[in-house]
Amino acid sequence: MAMQLDRVVPFGRSLDEYRQMFALTAEDLQRRILGVADGPASFNAELTALGGRVTSVDPLYGLAADAIQQRFDAVVDGIIEQVRQTPEDWVWSYHRSPEALRLNRVRVMATFVEDYRRPCGAGRYVVGALPSLGFADHQFDLALCSHFLFLYSDHLTYEFHRAAVFEMLRVAQEVRIFPLLTLTLARSPYLAPIQADLNAQGYEVSLESVPYELQRGANQMLVVRRR
Repeated sequence: MAMQLDRVVPFGRSLDEYRQMFALTAEDLQRRILGVADGPASFNAELTALGGRVTSVDPLYGLAADAIQQRFDAVVDGIIEQVRQTPEDWVWSYHRSPEALRLNRVRVMATFVEDYRRPCGAGRYVVGALPSLGFADHQFDLALCSHFLFLYSDHLTYEFHRAAVFEMLRVAQEVRIFPLLTLTLARSPYLAPIQADLNAQGYEVSLESVPYELQRGANQMLVVRRR
């Protein structure tokens, strides 16, 4: 049984999860980073507190903090119940159990909301959506996209994915996308043709293993760099 979601859900990840999902080094964390479709991740809040330079972009940021919290509260228990019902689909090396996963997501949400409410967060949380981002060419060193592209392949077309990847490459020197599996735990059918398109355009493209795995088999990211 695969995870059943009829829309993108407001689940966020922590700085430590981003480190592992995207194999981020200490040098990476000093770069100008764009988090694409970050949702209610605490990555921005945590890294900013450590002196990092992060901008997050998501259509969710058009909402007030209370509204985002309500959206999270409306879906969290249903998603965790689906996880409990599909134990063979998950790897519990990072999150030790469905209950621990829920606690992590709640903590991440609380950290995000606290930071999002602060006046100093206004410039770091930008309303926007792929495949068109309101940033200048090469404004960032590194763009990260977590749990959106490829994961929702059944909801978003190949044309959307292709345009989104090239748009991220317009605004950043390097792009990393995780995971590469769909909600049904299958490799996204869009991955290979997008790799071919990127290679044809002269980009350096690789699939790289990472130390994070929650969906069974989802332990690789796509990395695209300008040559």
